[in-house]
Amino acid sequence: MAPAGIGSRVEGVHAVTAALAAGRVRRLTIERGRSLDSLLAAAAGIPVTEVPDVRSLSETTAPQGVIADCEPITPHPLKALVARSQRPSLVVLDHIEDPHNLGAVVRSAVAASATGLVVAARRAAPFGAAAFKAAAGTLEVLPVTVVNSVADAITRLEELSVWTVGLDTEAEESLFGCPLFTEPVAVVIGGEGGGLSHLVRERVSKLVNIPMGEGVESLNASVSAALAMYEVRRMRHASS
Repeated sequence: MAPAGIGSRVEGVHAVTAALAAGRVRRLTIERGRSLDSLLAAAAGIPVTEVPDVRSLSETTAPQGVIADCEPITPHPLKALVARSQRPSLVVLDHIEDPHNLGAVVRSAVAASATGLVVAARRAAPFGAAAFKAAAGTLEVLPVTVVNSVADAITRLEELSVWTVGLDTEAEESLFGCPLFTEPVAVVIGGEGGGLSHLVRERVSKLVNIPMGEGVESLNASVSAALAMYEVRRMRHASS
């Protein structure tokens, strides 16, 4: 069975504006009295409902006066995700469960020119309004693959000639200067608290750490992902 689409509900000005630009919005609900002229101009021809306060209808705590019901985004098969680029630069999330972390990872990944995102179908942050709001429109442009097993996806990526590099605090080698980053690569980020799962840790091509100063054991998952993806970008620019 193909995975269900994502992003059927989007909230917040940036996220809704991006969904409008992508042509996905089917209906808008706006808060009466809000100054949303530019957004409404972009929504010409789309049904709009005005309400006194959208917060009674929203999934997030700060919808900024606008909710959009959208045509869902269809995830890509893993092979198709890899084939989108001659030198893939992917982010794989090993059961990150906070939707704000998910959105922040996506935002950093797009800023660092990543070509795709791989996430688990279960025990993972939902692609709901909170994730789309935190991503501030970037989930409209970053292709996503949803898999049943992250560990199996690691094996499949290796078969598709994509190296996999897992971030692990106990790894001996540093993230910085990792030679695999100039190759087709997927950076694997562990979940909040537990890090990489045992099977994923065993299957990745290489484990690397983020060097830490004294008194700090680890970084937030989205910060770790940002550092890793920008190091991929830096090394590729340096080698070109």
